Amino acid sequence: MFRPVASRPDLIALEHEALASWRVERTFDHLRAQTAGGEPWSFLDGPITANNPMGVHHAWGRTYKDLFQRFRASLGHELRWQQGFDCQGLWVEVNVEKDLGYTSKRQIEEQGLAEFISLCKQRVLTYAARQTEQSIRLGMWMDWNDPAELLAIRDGLAKDPAAPVTIHGAHGPVTAPAELLAGRLGSPEIGGSYFTFSDENNDLIWRFLAECHRRGWLYKGTDSMPWCARCGTGISQHEMTEGYADRDDPSLYFAFDLVDRPGEQLIAWTTTPWTVPANVAAAVHPDVDYELVEFDGRRLWMAAARRAATLGGGAPRASVIERRKGAELVGWRYRGAFDALPAVTAALGEGGAAHRVVSWSEVGAEEGSGIVHIAPGCGSEDHALGRSEGLPSIAPIDESGIYLEGFGTLSGRSWSEVADDVADALKGAGSLLRRETITHRYPHCWRCSTPLVFREVDEWFISMGPVYEKPRAELSPAEIAASLRYQIMESVDAISWLPTFGYERELDWLINMSDWMISKKRYWGLSLPIFECGSCGKVEVLGSRSELEERTIEGAEILAGHTAHRPYVDAVRIACSGCGASTQRIPDVGNPWLDAGIVSFSTLRYRDDPEYWKRWFPADLITESFPGQFRNWFYSLLAMSTVMAGSAPTKTVFGYGLVFGADGRQMHKSWGNSIEFDEAADRMGADVMRWLFAGSRPEENVQFGWEAADETRRRILVLWNVYSFLVGYADASGWSPLEETPPRAKRSVLDRWILSRSAELAASVEASLRAYDALAATRRLEMAIDELSTWYLRRSRDRFAPSAPPADRAAAFATLHEALLVVLRCAAPIAPFLTEVIYRNLALVASEADAAGTTAAAAGATTGPAIGTVERPLAAAIRTGEAPRSVHLLHWPTAESASWRDEALESAMGRVIRAAELGRSVRSAATIRTRQPLARARVVIGNLGDDATALLEILADELNVATVERVDDASGLFERRIKVLLPKVGKRLGASTQAVMQAARDGAAEFLPNGAVRIAGVELAADEIEVQAVPREGQHVAEDDGLVVELDTALTPALIAEGDARELTRAVQEARRSAGLTLEQRIELVVVSAPLLAPHRDSIATAVGATSIDLSAAAVPTGDAWSHSVAPLSSGEAAFAIRRIA
Repeated sequence: MFRPVASRPDLIALEHEALASWRVERTFDHLRAQTAGGEPWSFLDGPITANNPMGVHHAWGRTYKDLFQRFRASLGHELRWQQGFDCQGLWVEVNVEKDLGYTSKRQIEEQGLAEFISLCKQRVLTYAARQTEQSIRLGMWMDWNDPAELLAIRDGLAKDPAAPVTIHGAHGPVTAPAELLAGRLGSPEIGGSYFTFSDENNDLIWRFLAECHRRGWLYKGTDSMPWCARCGTGISQHEMTEGYADRDDPSLYFAFDLVDRPGEQLIAWTTTPWTVPANVAAAVHPDVDYELVEFDGRRLWMAAARRAATLGGGAPRASVIERRKGAELVGWRYRGAFDALPAVTAALGEGGAAHRVVSWSEVGAEEGSGIVHIAPGCGSEDHALGRSEGLPSIAPIDESGIYLEGFGTLSGRSWSEVADDVADALKGAGSLLRRETITHRYPHCWRCSTPLVFREVDEWFISMGPVYEKPRAELSPAEIAASLRYQIMESVDAISWLPTFGYERELDWLINMSDWMISKKRYWGLSLPIFECGSCGKVEVLGSRSELEERTIEGAEILAGHTAHRPYVDAVRIACSGCGASTQRIPDVGNPWLDAGIVSFSTLRYRDDPEYWKRWFPADLITESFPGQFRNWFYSLLAMSTVMAGSAPTKTVFGYGLVFGADGRQMHKSWGNSIEFDEAADRMGADVMRWLFAGSRPEENVQFGWEAADETRRRILVLWNVYSFLVGYADASGWSPLEETPPRAKRSVLDRWILSRSAELAASVEASLRAYDALAATRRLEMAIDELSTWYLRRSRDRFAPSAPPADRAAAFATLHEALLVVLRCAAPIAPFLTEVIYRNLALVASEADAAGTTAAAAGATTGPAIGTVERPLAAAIRTGEAPRSVHLLHWPTAESASWRDEALESAMGRVIRAAELGRSVRSAATIRTRQPLARARVVIGNLGDDATALLEILADELNVATVERVDDASGLFERRIKVLLPKVGKRLGASTQAVMQAARDGAAEFLPNGAVRIAGVELAADEIEVQAVPREGQHVAEDDGLVVELDTALTPALIAEGDARELTRAVQEARRSAGLTLEQRIELVVVSAPLLAPHRDSIATAVGATSIDLSAAAVPTGDAWSHSVAPLSSGEAAFAIRRIA
């Protein structure tokens, strides 16, 4: 028989029970074997950064990834089941630096790159192992590496990278030096997760870069780049958008003395005082009005629209002297306060002679003074303007943000320390007009949160190509071929984007993005395969390590035995193909989004097994959080696939939002709203977390917290309660699923209805999950659980009692068992733990084969068609002991349950359910208790088909009435009144409006067949009126969409007594539950002063399991054996007591 079921389950303990069974029985391996050779369904995982423990925000995406893969496996698809770890880049370096207590990159070089790179690899392996454990705890099925083996490789790197380490590979043990073994992780011979630091990943990026170089898209450019002084590297446009935060900065309005207009000054504005010493020009908008004002003895130029903002409270004292368009100011020369500094003199000439006013259409009249200070060495837009205007450039700071020589007292100091000094210098020169503090959005380093500066530097870029001033449809093939961005757009067109706004977002990013900066002046990352000859300047890009080894003329012995990372690859030199000179690789490493973008090739054996790659490319699905991935992973994946394959990397992109705290803010420990993954898993459980995420709108941010989890848990526990009911009553009645089940066609209307709804559930959830709509699937499952619990089970409860007719009882048990198993199979991808535990009890514990543990099914193996199909239905497999030991080894139930479907019955029962709801609303309006029987209901319900009699009996029982009378004409139950929608008809009716309105109020309306009405000779369309159903005097009626219910609310003494009997029955059943009594245990019942219930003594006794009832006691008995309570009867509360007697 079934194992006993706790009424209040420990969900966390049950999850660990499921995890243990999967591990011991190797359930995942059996699933892979079962689906091998099936139609491929390709999922490409966006790699998680192996740098810290997993957060709850990761659990949202990993829930989607797991549920969609489990679902596809249940359809018989073969999957690759490979997830990835992002390994290289600043995110790892910064944390290693923190561990070492470093504050600048110079300390890394002092330590030595080899040790630092090793520590980076060790950190990645540490957290890859940790995240593997956490992902397994979430229930995520993947081809995981053994965490202990990842840690063994880590320990080998720490002790001796050249010493051999042995791990389990895909086909047996694999032994190799720790460093080289790490580089082979994710390869076919080892299996498991892919790691973006792998040899294959890095090698294929080299191939991609070589192809970009061949096409002429790779170039070195000088620009004023966003720069992190702490990390000592440039920040790409992709990365900079991730790091904006509010910051308080000085806001300075300061003056430049005009050379050719003595006594007049230009007023410029800045929020970055450190850039003022590097000023070379002032920009104005050619079409904006500027004015010269007299203010406190000074003559100042500023935008007319910015006078009040520029002069602040002193603006009323200003008088306008002259007004000009910005174009008229262009060419004016001026002097600055820092012209005497050696660095400025060297760039601009003695006395800053090169300072001039330039025209720039980007100058706005919405902030500052309307005159922009231009420092090409300190800003990207300034640098571009400087190039177009032929301006000199002053680059004042080094890679650590320290002022260079030639800047007087500023030299040797950090840019972040000099705001007051610059303001004081301006004030001392008579140039400072006003100083304020401003709060604004300012870019910060996305990894270390240091405020960024802009610094002139050489970096390597992939050209995105031109942006054309015409629609894409009008571009010629030659124009598209000349612009990578438009080629990527064609890949974007080929993808289904979910949510659909993702398509426009990606196109918007592509049309507006700058060239892709791919270089980093750092250490831990892809070694860019770019060799720039110092003699002739020739640039060569090598496409593989084998090509590097073939061309190496020096350093081969240093690189041997190591992966192609710094510092070992730095020692390699090749002969320049142009002049033969010994040439070294540039020291830069790659942008980490190169690492993740190549996985469509590096994880699919692109080089070594083209047929395998074609089988799995493009992916059927990728999914990641969309706010940042449009410009990061989605972009890099698209770009690299477009270059390498000329096509899109995936058929579908599914994006989702961010996880916020319960207070609606992003999670931060300092705000007290952060929840760690381990805490969530231990407190709410993985299934609750998964159900919460699956039931969220992907296009919106999730507010994640304990209250939301509690609400989700309550919904899930309804399923457990149905399961508990089945097991409890089955054990009490001796029913087993090993019995032959009664034919479905011979079962009751309720049985056939819930089985039909089960078939619809399987089809509906399948359709939703095929469309990647986990929300719709979750909502349908919740509806199914509610239908099973609050309608089928409640209406069928008496049929499960030991005293019920055996044939009908067996049909009810078989039906509930079958319907519950369909719910479990449909819910399994979302809640894999709870469904597994329930399934194993329902399908295996009842099986003799399970007890023996010797059958093929018990070993996890299956032969022939998958179980859960038409050919091998689950119910039959349970009876023969062939049921798989896991719900996750079953085929999806749509085909098996299709013959159960009866849409006409579903429609009829749906109207019965709605009629019952209307009846409850009538009771509520009439303030009549639900358990109070009534004499009659009259309903307008339409055609109920062949099951009309049974359905009306169900409705009578649900409405708690003696009889239900069907009527075809509702006019005797209520009258229809017309409300004319004046906003829609007023203009059309004109002078006749009032007459029509009055006629409608008088009820003088003629109803027409098409839903229209004629009132006062005017025909009004259906959308110009509102038809209201108004009960006739003395009647209690409710109506909805043509369905009408009227209740006879007159109460007789006999009806009142029957209602009191039902109230007592319910109260005694609650008392039994509170006393912990089981179904088969009998009781004695004593009720104080309730003799009027005597006619219902037998029905009460049967319902509550009482062998003795006293309805006329003067007082309840006392003593520890008795449990006491009260029942709310019509005459007041009646005290009663119960005592177990058997």
